Amino acid sequence: MEYLFQVKIGALIGLLLLTLLFGFIPARIKWFRETNGTDIHRMVLSLISCFAGGVFLAACLLDIIPDYLSDIGTVLDAREVETPFPLPEFIIAAGFFMVLILEKIVQSFREMRGAREESAPLLHDHGHGHGLATARDLESSGHHVHVDLQAHSSFRSFMLFLSLSLHSVFEGLAIGLQSTDSKVLEICIAILVHKSIIVFSLSVKLIQSTVHPLWVAAYIVVFALMSPLGIAIGIGVMEAQLTAGPLIQAVLEGLAAGTFVYITFLEILPHELNSPGNQLLKVMFILFGFTIMAGLTFLG
Repeated sequence: MEYLFQVKIGALIGLLLLTLLFGFIPARIKWFRETNGTDIHRMVLSLISCFAGGVFLAACLLDIIPDYLSDIGTVLDAREVETPFPLPEFIIAAGFFMVLILEKIVQSFREMRGAREESAPLLHDHGHGHGLATARDLESSGHHVHVDLQAHSSFRSFMLFLSLSLHSVFEGLAIGLQSTDSKVLEICIAILVHKSIIVFSLSVKLIQSTVHPLWVAAYIVVFALMSPLGIAIGIGVMEAQLTAGPLIQAVLEGLAAGTFVYITFLEILPHELNSPGNQLLKVMFILFGFTIMAGLTFLG
């Protein structure tokens, strides 16, 4: 038992350090933070973002949702709960609508604040009659001004971070709840490979959003702590032998899965696929990211 505990502590430290390493690679390299680069620079960043979208799509469809459905099915069978109502899918939908409602509330407040500022001049007049232009003037003018206010928004980036963090806690729980050292090492290696790609992709998405660099660093550090936290909780649950623990975990997993569905299909993929240029190449990079995660899932 003492050796098993040491293996779990080693897994905890290893997951923490490697997640920090891969998370800070995009955050610390200036190339990823450039916003006024050349067309080639912007295209490469867009393709990296498409790759990240493929990773998140695979994580959603091949990892998070299947894990949740398996866990909730096991819990319901253990408690002998039988109902014709699709309860597991309903919990996913609840997570989806939870994020949708929260985002629309935030958006409504921003629109209310923006309505008061809409008539304010974009160029202040310093004694000259010309040079004044309001947001409404620009909209009604002959020039097409395209501004994607929702693309990579800080709110959606936070919800992406939150859903991934919850999933990381559950991955850590899978390690902490194991009773054999060989199973701990097996799951830990799989999570290390999986999470290294995920945190790299998350870091890229956060950098492309309006999140302040200090908050990007804070997000990465907190995300890196989530799997170790799950391991610690799993060890505590094994020691305390809580009866309601699996049910609570399964419900939270379902809400996190719904959140992830929303972020993947309404934020990440639409933004890249709706922007002009290199459409076929973007699809290939999405497929590339998806294939890598699918291969890792196939190899176990």
